[in-house]
Parts: sequence; structure tokens; C-alpha cells
Amino acid sequence: MMKGMQASKNKNTEKAEPFYRLSVPKQKTSSEIINEARNVLRTLRTWRPFTPTEDQRTLFGSGSSRAPQNRPPSVFSLHASSFDLAESRPVSGVRLSPLDHKPILVTFAKDEDSSFSLPKPPADAAEVRKVSSARARLFRRTSQGNYLSAKIVSPDQNEEKLDSEDPAMMRNLCRSNDNCLAEQRLYTPFNDESRQLIFNEHISRSEREEFLKGTAGKFLFQLRGESRSVNTDGRFADEEQQFPCDQMKKPGTSSSGPRSAGWKRRVTDLEDETRINESEEEEIFWHMKILPVLHELEKEDNIENLCLACTKLYQALNEGNMLGKRFRRRSVLLKTLYKLVDIDSDPLCLKLAKIILAMKVDGRNLLSVCKLAFKICRNEKNDYIIQNDRLLDCLLEVLRTEDLQKNNEALLYCMGAIKFMSGNAVLLNEMVNKGAVEMLLQLMKQINNIKENDTYLSNLGHLLVQLTATLRNLADLPLARRQLICDGAISELSVALEQRMNDKDVCTYIVRIFSKLSSYNDFCAALADCSRCYILFLALLDKYQKQQDLVIRIFFILGNLTAENNQAREQFFKEKGSVNTLISLFQTYHELDLNAQKWYHERGGEGKNHPKHPSEAEDVLIKLIRVLANLSIHPSVGAALAAAHRVVELLVAVLEYKSVDDCEELIINAATTINNLSYYKVKSSAVQDRKLHIAEMLLKLLMSNNMDGIVEAVRVFGNLSQYHEICDFIIQKKIYKFVIALLDAKNQDVCFSACGVLLNLTVDKNKRALLMEEGGIGKLVDCLRDFGPADWQLACLICKTLWNYSENITSAASCFGEDTDTLLVLLTALLDEELALDYSLDRDLRDYHKLYWEREFKPVAEKLLDRIQSHRSFLPAVTITPF
Repeated sequence: MMKGMQASKNKNTEKAEPFYRLSVPKQKTSSEIINEARNVLRTLRTWRPFTPTEDQRTLFGSGSSRAPQNRPPSVFSLHASSFDLAESRPVSGVRLSPLDHKPILVTFAKDEDSSFSLPKPPADAAEVRKVSSARARLFRRTSQGNYLSAKIVSPDQNEEKLDSEDPAMMRNLCRSNDNCLAEQRLYTPFNDESRQLIFNEHISRSEREEFLKGTAGKFLFQLRGESRSVNTDGRFADEEQQFPCDQMKKPGTSSSGPRSAGWKRRVTDLEDETRINESEEEEIFWHMKILPVLHELEKEDNIENLCLACTKLYQALNEGNMLGKRFRRRSVLLKTLYKLVDIDSDPLCLKLAKIILAMKVDGRNLLSVCKLAFKICRNEKNDYIIQNDRLLDCLLEVLRTEDLQKNNEALLYCMGAIKFMSGNAVLLNEMVNKGAVEMLLQLMKQINNIKENDTYLSNLGHLLVQLTATLRNLADLPLARRQLICDGAISELSVALEQRMNDKDVCTYIVRIFSKLSSYNDFCAALADCSRCYILFLALLDKYQKQQDLVIRIFFILGNLTAENNQAREQFFKEKGSVNTLISLFQTYHELDLNAQKWYHERGGEGKNHPKHPSEAEDVLIKLIRVLANLSIHPSVGAALAAAHRVVELLVAVLEYKSVDDCEELIINAATTINNLSYYKVKSSAVQDRKLHIAEMLLKLLMSNNMDGIVEAVRVFGNLSQYHEICDFIIQKKIYKFVIALLDAKNQDVCFSACGVLLNLTVDKNKRALLMEEGGIGKLVDCLRDFGPADWQLACLICKTLWNYSENITSAASCFGEDTDTLLVLLTALLDEELALDYSLDRDLRDYHKLYWEREFKPVAEKLLDRIQSHRSFLPAVTITPF
């Protein structure tokens, strides 16, 4: 008998364990994976929910919960008028004081080569009209985009008159060009004869420097009897930058003393001279490098040439250290660039956006240029040209430096552009290498720390959607996953999830991130240690019960958390309302699936092929049942679930109304969960109460053509066959014949499950003869020969079955028939350690085999061999060959 066989091994055990629950070595080895398919309690694996790619790139996907009127637009028009010219002025470090006196012009040093003549007021009305006409012509030209004309209109061109008598038009033109004209008047020395802009890129460097240091470099004015130099931007040099007095004091000296005042004057003079020199160098570089390119931008109408000019401009600005806010000609430069935005060309706008962002614009201009970048990145066809430029660097810099509360709308479109880029594999890798993961987590932390009113919180929610969507894409890369684990992403994502519980879009993207990352053991272990996550997941399940895309991913995450972590199983189970939430959702999606199936059949779908992929309701049930199966591995949790009648009722209902052909994974998951729960012998066990009904449902699965379903049904029968009613059911329904036939399957797992049922049947002496009827003895011996040396668990199970069968043996020949001699030879060989154990295996695997050979197989096989030999008078001469 089975019980007799186990007595020596389980002396201190009150009751025998289930027939194929095998002892496991204390030390874990890599070879234990072999035993996974054999455990009485088994976890389940499943596919991660599929997220289809959006057809179009938008701020919010087609499944967004945001109403169109409550979200920022993804499509908008953008023109030069979208930019604010007033914000383009360079930053000044000093607030200038108004002048009290009119400056008195000082005569220049007599230098014929650098003579400078100021414009004189015209003497008569004709001259007034002549000058007015020339200015109007210049306005018209600059208003059409030529801010930096190389030539001032000469007198002989004044005959072409412009109708400038419209005051409104003139005021508009003046406003848009005053700065430019003032710039030209300030920097451009005039010659009365030709009125040409004195600039020739063919003159020598020394001549240019001399020119700029002379007339164009600075004017000398006399104010209050004192000569002061004026820089090229029109400000007095000694007012350009002043040191605070308290910073210049020396210990023990008074700032009001004459020596201190003199010392400060010398320092100030030195600073003035330094700034003048810097200004002169900037002027030289402006005229030599920048101005020619701006001329080209204004005159050129070929897109390719404009792009090349923009590339040269960026390189020149970078070379001259003119990127940023401190560049004095910044306003002139930006006005030129803004005008080019009206040209409908993504390659050109990409170049423009890169330069404008590098100039550190803010306010309305920052918003407009971020929208420009967003518009470019929205078109997937532009990914290639974006890869070859450095727009990503500029956008990441915006995220890193700009104020979140002040520029949240600009950051929204900036983040949207980055999200679009993350859809491209090349740009995605580039993001990771440039530290995008850390930047995004820092930005999320800033958002999480802001406690503001609902409107502002909503605006930041739009930004958070773009941010989490980008992180979801980044989670595909191994390096990004490691950074997300190390940089505390779980904590920040959990905080955002808790704060934005009412924002379905944010919740969905964060859950998608967790769904992706929980497929990896290291992240799954880190997430399991975050005790708060279970509460958050349950809260989401309660709030969004009908949101299938959210619910299915949460169940997928919970299934991963509970797959191998016993502490996670216990912690989730102990959370308030956890089981009730699972039951409620099981009921909800069970009804949805029933209704869908009813509708399918009413539409005449009986004769049609059922869709291969699970429906949405089926997919949720697959993931939910997997959680139940994994939870049941924990002893106390499994026992509690086995007594949960509603859980078992729903599992049985799945087997009732579904066939394995309808949805294979759903049926097998339900059968596996029932198998796990049937292991626990507890009072008021729902499985025990419904064991006959379950057996009837399993019979339907057993008769199917699905081998995985058959094996799972046999496994459940293996546990249930410990009850006499189930053994009688197996005999009554002729199930034992089918089980014996499975021994010919040449599949170790199938044979193992079949042997489990036969082992329990042979416990009853009245059912042992069934093995001889269907040739069961010969099939068991064949399995021992085919699989024994490679599978000691299966070999042990076969020996136990033969031991139970031969309990009342009187003669070996009459008991085992023609298979007696073969069985003797096999047992003798398998008990020879040198022949039985394959020493060519690696050490871990060999130790694993040896452990099971010694603990499981050897004790049973030795007793069986002894029994056969004791009931046989002689042994045949046989040759034992290695396996």
C-alpha cells in the first residue's frame, strides 16, 4: 500500500502528503527548473497585454479620457506673429539712469580715413520730402523680411516714391523697424557721397579692427565738462557694469576715503576697458561672421540654401560664444529668424527651432518655439532629419533649466516633442545616453511636490501624461530599466499615481510602465518591496472596474508580483478588501463574457470560427485567474481561497460555459487554479464540496483534442482521486482507460500525471486489476525504461504504483506477467549508481539527479526489487548495459 510505503519516510507526519508532492532539497540549484512542471501547486505565466501603436502622433491618444475642449490642441497654426519681438531684447545687467543733459558733440581726432559725419537736418521742404521717401522705402523693405539690408537707399533712387502718407501703415512699420534702424544708425558710418554701409569682407583684418576701434567703435561726448566713452550699444561704458561698493571694501578701510575712492575708480576703469575690448571683438565677429549669413537668409529663397545658411549661422554663433541671452544683437538676429517661420518647410523650421532655443528665449517666444518643435516632431517622416540634428539636446536643456510653474505650457509641448522622438528607436537610444531618464524623474519629482489649485494641477496633469508616456517607451531599453530601478522611479511613480488617481490618462501610462517593468525579476522584486503599491492597485481596481485596458494591466502586474514572491502573496492578501475586489471583478467580467458569447451565438456564430485571440473580457479573466493561482501557492492564503466558495463557483462556471477551443488559456488557467486549491484539505473546502461537479467539467476537457488541456485535467484528477467518490467516478466513466492510454504519449509530463491517477487508484485493492486489463503494467515498464534514467521522480512514481499493485503478490510471473524479466533487469540497472547516474552532466545537475535518486527512487525501487526476487525461484542470465 501507498501508506505503508510512506511510513518509514514520514514517521513524524500525521497524514500523508498528496501522491506526487515530492521533497525538495534545502539548497537551491539551477537544476530545480526541471521540477517546476511537477509541483502540485503551480504558478502561471501569461502574455503581457498588447498596446497598439497610435495611428497619429498627438498630445493625447485616441483613448484619452480628456474631452477635446479640456485639453491643449495638438494641431495649431504657427507664424512669425506668434513670436513676441519685445522679448527678444538682450539681458542687461544694469538699469540705466536717464540723461539730464543733451550731449555736446566733441570733435574727433583728425583722421581722414576714419572721418564720420552725422546726418544734418534738411534745409528746405524738398529735402525733407526726399529723406522721408528714402526712409519709407527702407521700412517697406525691412517689413518684408530684410532687416539687415547691406545698402542704404542712395539719393538717385529717391525718384521711386512710396506712398507713405497712410499714418496707420507708417506707425505699424515704424514700430516693427525702429529698433533695426536705430541699430543701423548706431553701427553704420555714413559717407555723404555714396551712403553705403561700410563693410567689405575682403578688407584686411587689421583694417577692420582699426575701423571698429575708431569711428564705429565708440563716440566721444562731453557731458558736464567730462569726456565719457559710449559703447556700440549706445550706453556709457562706465555704466555698463558697476561693482557694488560693499564688495570692493577692504577690511579696516573706509569706503569714503580718498584712497579707497581712487582705488575703486581704477578698478571701474579697468572693467570698462575690458568690456570695451569685448564689445569691439564682438563687433568684429558680428560683421565678419554673422552679418553675411543674415544677409543671405534675407535674400535667399531656396529652401536648401536657407537650411545651409542656418547651419552656418548656428556654427558661427557657437564659435563666437553668442548663443544665449547676453548677445547684444540678439533682437536683430531673432527678428530675422522669426520672419522665416512663415516659410512652410519642416527642415528649415527644424534649423530655426534649434537656433531660437539655443538663444534661450523665454515667455511667449519659448512657448512658440516649443510648439514649432512639437509640430516638426509630430510628423513621423521628419524623424530622419531630426536624428541628424541636435534638436533633442535643445529640448532636454529646456526641461532641465526652465521654470516649471512659469513655463508649464511650453514644457508641455517640449515634452510632447520628446515623446514623439521616443517613438523612434535611434532617438530613444540617444535619449538614454543623454541622461533623459534622470531628467524626467527630476521633472516628475517637481510636479509631485507642487500643491496648487485644481486648474494648475490639471495643466501639470497634461504635462505628466507626456512625461509618463515617454518613460513607458524608455522602459523598453535595458539601460533605462536599470536607471529606473536605481533612480527611485518606483517611489515617484507611486506618488504620482496616488496624487492623480482621478486622472485616468496618467494612471494608465504609469500602470503601463509598471506592466512593462514587472516582467523583469529585478524590478519586480523592487516593486514588491514597495508596500504602498498594493493599496494603490486595489484603489485603481475599485475606481476603474469597467476600464479594461487599466484593469488587465494591474492584474498582469499583480500576477508577476505573486509569481515567485511568497511575501508579496501574503501582503496582497492581507490588504483590506483584496479578495472581495478580485471576486467583484471576476463576477463583472464573467458576466461581460457571458453576454458577449450569447450575442455571438445569437448572431449565428456557432458554425463560424471563434476569434483566435481572447476577447477583452476573456483577457481580463485570464490575468485575474492567474493572480488567484499564484496566491494559492502560499499555504495560509491557499487554504483561505480553497474555502472561498464564491471563488470556486466562478472558476467552475468558467469550465462550464467555455470550451478549450473557445479560449485555451482561460480554461487551462481555471483548471490549474482548481488543482492548486484542491491540494488543501481544509474544513468547508469549496473544492471538496463540489468535487463531483468539477470532475464532470474535467471530463469534458479530458475528451478534447488539446494536449495541454488534457494534461491539466489529469493533474486535477490526480489530486481529486484521493477521494473515494472520485475514484468511483473514474471507474464508472471509464476514465482509467484513457489515463492508461496516456502512458503511450511519450511525454514525461503526461506520463507523470497519468501515473499519479493510477497510483491513487491502486490504493484500493479492488481496483488494482484494472492495470492488467488495459496492458497498464507493460506501459508502466516501458515508461520506466524510456524516462527512468533522466527522470527519477517519474521512475519513483512508477515504482510506487507497481508496489501498491503487487501488495498481495503470490508469484512474480502471475503478478507482472511477461514483463517480469524486463522489470527485474531495469530495476537492477537503475539501482547501480555508476550505470544510473550520468557523470557527464554539469555538477549542479548531477547533484540534483543524485539527490532525487537517493531520496525518492532508491528506497522504493530496492523494496520492489526485493519483493519480485523473493517471489521468483531463479533469475535469468541477463546482460546489463549502460543507459
